[in-house]
Amino acid sequence: MEYLSLYDYLGKAAGEKLGLEVAAEARKHEIQTQSREISNPKYTGIVYLYPKDFLEAYFREPDSIHMEDLPGSINYNIDDDDLPF
Repeated sequence: MEYLSLYDYLGKAAGEKLGLEVAAEARKHEIQTQSREISNPKYTGIVYLYPKDFLEAYFREPDSIHMEDLPGSINYNIDDDDLPF
């Protein structure tokens, strides 16, 4: 199984907020993580590594929601004359 840091997956620093959100979601779903110690001019410390499949699922674009697919939705035909502007 391939493990990646958020930096490796996103191609840029994720930041503390996003890092905490991803870590919380991984804990919630009992995802096994790994860690790696790094040292560079911008950051020195431990970074967490997540399974690539988990990161792909976490960052996947949500499916589009179409109003006509919602239960009880009503389709209106609005003419330009009906608009208030």
